[in-house]
Amino acid sequence: MNDSGAVLPWLVIRQDDNGNRYRVGRYATRIEAQKIADSLDERGHKQLYWVERIGQSVQ
Repeated sequence: MNDSGAVLPWLVIRQDDNGNRYRVGRYATRIEAQKIADSLDERGHKQLYWVERIGQSVQ
């Protein structure tokens, strides 16, 4: 929980062409996070977007 009282355990992560990873945002549900990742992915850029839960890492 953070100071606002909201629990936001789902992250949208972006990886650029150089392999750098950035947190795009935090969301309450996996579905909400996936919608954001999908909408960003549809823009056609070469970045990779995915969803992960806090405490889980993609390697």
